[in-house]
Amino acid sequence: MRATLGLLPTRRVGVHAHVSGCVIVTPMSDTFGPDLCAGLRDLDVIDEVQGARVPCWLVYPTRSPEQEARFGPYALHVARDAAIEGEALPLVVVSHGTGSTPWVLRDLARTLARHGFVVALVEHPGNSRSDDHLARTAVNLVSRPRHLRLVVDAAYGDPVVGARLAPGAVAVIGHSLGGYTALALAGGRPGAFPHETPDGRGGALEVTHEPRVRALVLLAPATPWFAQDEALRGVRVPILMRTGEHDPHTPPIHAEIVLRGVADRSQVDHEVVAGAGHFSFLSPFPAAMRSPTFPPSQDPPGFDREAYQPRLAAEIIAFLRRAL
Repeated sequence: MRATLGLLPTRRVGVHAHVSGCVIVTPMSDTFGPDLCAGLRDLDVIDEVQGARVPCWLVYPTRSPEQEARFGPYALHVARDAAIEGEALPLVVVSHGTGSTPWVLRDLARTLARHGFVVALVEHPGNSRSDDHLARTAVNLVSRPRHLRLVVDAAYGDPVVGARLAPGAVAVIGHSLGGYTALALAGGRPGAFPHETPDGRGGALEVTHEPRVRALVLLAPATPWFAQDEALRGVRVPILMRTGEHDPHTPPIHAEIVLRGVADRSQVDHEVVAGAGHFSFLSPFPAAMRSPTFPPSQDPPGFDREAYQPRLAAEIIAFLRRAL
């Protein structure tokens, strides 16, 4: 599990950006329409290996009017169980960080849906804010990519959304440990550390791969499980990777593992976002949750998360249109 990695050149970028205010009808074109909203429906997913339900919500384009819906402390404007708009829509699966929730990426999901993508917001059972008993275990590292594979199967089989999905056009967006999950699903071969296995020995992990995945978006990815030689050689899809200049949780070595490990580093679009921290890629938190005692709600001094979010979304949309 040990590796010696040097520093590779990357681009640094500030937070100044335009706001993408248009809504497209078909994600593969530049045809814009003014009326698309975001629909939302629950997706029923069961992981029989883990013996657990995998909570999942599909967010998708619709012409039905939106209303505010609440998911715990988080609010999102969506049209519940509305008719879907569009054909041959790409599927984007979102994997949250350890002990987190998919709702921390809710604004990105809604924006993608209004631009013609179907987004699956996945909550990882055993490693979420509501149930974190598998944190820091090899079982969790194996379960997470399996959750995503099950969600992909369920989305394509969904009676409302499934027939509107483009065959084999799947992307994964992962933040922090969600980045690990995306890389594992796309062909990575991780190894566990000794403290993560019951016998204290660590070793290679057998994880689920998904050949329908054609693109990855990695936001402050956590990657040390791929530090061994050849661990990422099986990852052969385009990658958009964004990391923070001031990130104590996933410092530069995590991005270097990706850049040095994948089969073709020219397929990786990596930028270090000037001034950003580990959590700067998440949606702004509700005012009641913003506190120095809750690190995910905080950014390094001077960084404007709200100003950065539209630019991040625009970059992701442009990347996914090219890759899918």
